[in-house]
Amino acid sequence: MDPTIKLALETIELGKQAIVFCGTKSSAEKTAEEIAKKIKVKAEKEKELLVLSEQLLHALDKPTKQCERLAKCVKKGIAFHHAGLVNKQRKLIEDNFRNGTIKIICATPTLAYGVDLPAFRVIIKTLRRYEHGYMEWIPTLEYLQMAGRAGRPKYDKIGEAIAIATTEAMKDEIIERYIHGLPEEIVSKLAVEPVLRMHLLALIATGFVRTKNDIIEFFKATFWAKQFSDFEMISAIIERMLNLLVKIGFVKKQKDVYRATRLGLRVSQLYIDPLTAYHIVNCIKVAEKAKKEPSALALLQMISHTAEMRPLPGIRAKEYDELQEFLFKHGEELLEKEPSMWDVEYEDFLSSVKLARLFLDWINEVDEEVILERYKIRPGETRAKLEIADWLLYSASELAKIIGNKLFVSVVKKLRLRMKYGVKEELLELVMLKDIGRVRARMLYSFGIKSISDLRKVEKERLEKILGKKIAEKVLLQIE
Repeated sequence: MDPTIKLALETIELGKQAIVFCGTKSSAEKTAEEIAKKIKVKAEKEKELLVLSEQLLHALDKPTKQCERLAKCVKKGIAFHHAGLVNKQRKLIEDNFRNGTIKIICATPTLAYGVDLPAFRVIIKTLRRYEHGYMEWIPTLEYLQMAGRAGRPKYDKIGEAIAIATTEAMKDEIIERYIHGLPEEIVSKLAVEPVLRMHLLALIATGFVRTKNDIIEFFKATFWAKQFSDFEMISAIIERMLNLLVKIGFVKKQKDVYRATRLGLRVSQLYIDPLTAYHIVNCIKVAEKAKKEPSALALLQMISHTAEMRPLPGIRAKEYDELQEFLFKHGEELLEKEPSMWDVEYEDFLSSVKLARLFLDWINEVDEEVILERYKIRPGETRAKLEIADWLLYSASELAKIIGNKLFVSVVKKLRLRMKYGVKEELLELVMLKDIGRVRARMLYSFGIKSISDLRKVEKERLEKILGKKIAEKVLLQIE
């Protein structure tokens, strides 16, 4: 028997719970399924697990294959957990692990950060992952985070963290690298340029610093300066960032004093990368010059080609031709010029087009199972991107207000609603009702019920046949 499965079953026999850490989402799912096959649930637990299984299955308007696989595992008290699940599913799994209903969670390392769960045992299936073209050992700090999930003070007096080794050589390497090894140094996030740009603009916008000397003195006292030690290099980086902020119009310099412009102040308040804001401003100006309403594709590609959306979806070999053909047909709609295919930025640009197409499918009511198959992006990951997209669209609307492009603001407002509900424009009025998602709204529309006014005219019995009695009653209460 696979040692991971054996240890998981042994944990259940002890009356304890375990988290199994796996290297990938697919590995977490497969491991959970393999453990679930070996479990026989006690009769008194079957009903409770069945209720939970149904909740997880119907967390989306229409269950995907991933939902079905999760629901099947949970009937046996086993679950998988990763970023591909939607928030509702992740919370249900975590809450039911805490109350003891779920015995084993098979998860990716994301569960190792900031979640306090009653795991007596942590089983680490692998300490290596595929990066930069080959298998690499994970950082020691990451191992310590995972191991630290075992035996939490609130739940257990002791805990066990077990790393799986398949050979003696691997065992020795794990002991040396992770048991006796030291964690890596923590690196200041100010070393990341988008973060530095945002903080520098914020310091100027709030009036906390006014002169270059103020700025230098502030950064001298940071962890970044202490860690980097070469302050001449840091000063040169800050000088370059200051010049950039002036050049793109978010900061102005009068004599020796730096002040944020009106646009710069709003960018700082929106908490987006100044280069993202500059990109959006340029796109707004292109739309203004064209004197026509920007398309949904244009706006979605605009927000997809930003630092906030990283990591962008990868492009598989067979997708290159398909994306280039798509650009040939729709490239003129975009608000930014397509770079040369020899440009280092071209791959990022293509990835932004791929993500924009995913968003376009979402607002055109393409089934989530189809989206998963087409783009290899799970529902939870889609939801995470949609949240970022909403903030970027809101930011674009705010910047357009300052520039004075009312048409742009109006188009973005409508697109935000479509992105929120995942519907075509014709369903917007219906999805505003509580408990009417994209699937039920389309169902109503297909029966000729296209507005609140139409709903008021429908007989109760007919509405119950379409939506079911409980949902129909809730809808009727809202439109009285």
